[in-house]
Amino acid sequence: MPTVTVIQPTITEEQDTKIRCAAYCRVSSDSEDQLNSFMAQTRYYEKAFEGSETEQLVDIYADEGITGTREDKRDEFQRMIKDCRRGKIDRIYTKSISRFARNTKDCLKNIRELKSLGITV
Repeated sequence: MPTVTVIQPTITEEQDTKIRCAAYCRVSSDSEDQLNSFMAQTRYYEKAFEGSETEQLVDIYADEGITGTREDKRDEFQRMIKDCRRGKIDRIYTKSISRFARNTKDCLKNIRELKSLGITV
């Protein structure tokens, strides 16, 4: 009679690990409409990840009343990029890719760096 050996499946870390997500919000002025948009964006992301079985919110990075023309003036954007470089984030959500930069060249530079780090946007 043949012997039957049952091989138990191994559980990989990937199956148990949630995708580490971040949200980036930015408005470029302090006008009331812009501030309402800013608050709506941050509230949306806070609620979007509640109870998710596949994603975990690492942080919401938010620059308020800051222009997109100069990256060095956007402290939260810089903090998010540093956290990406440190391997803390797997995916970034944002209202619009234009939040990353005011011009195409800078936007593409940021997206390419994130892609090279394995981070989806």
